[in-house]
Amino acid sequence: MEIQVKTREGESQSIEVESGSNLMQVLSEDFDVAGTCGGSASCGTCHIYLNSTWTPILGEQTEDESYMLEALADMVEVRPGSRLACQITLCEEHCGLQLELAPEV
Repeated sequence: MEIQVKTREGESQSIEVESGSNLMQVLSEDFDVAGTCGGSASCGTCHIYLNSTWTPILGEQTEDESYMLEALADMVEVRPGSRLACQITLCEEHCGLQLELAPEV
């Protein structure tokens, strides 16, 4: 399936991903997203901004994710569509997902 990624440089790219993939791993391979904590929602290096139409489809933030995003607000802009990519496992209903990479922390 295909998702749309807006890079930190402002370029939009379409990439092919497999259902069942962890979004952070996909972004680390294709866009050099650090994912320093390895997916435990404790570093914020995989912070992304989701298009608002995708927020309800991807579900609620976990408690750990919410705390990490709150801590990130001191360093970068946190928006209503902010998520940690490590907390998102892609499935078929995510085909066409639109996201923007947040600034590096």
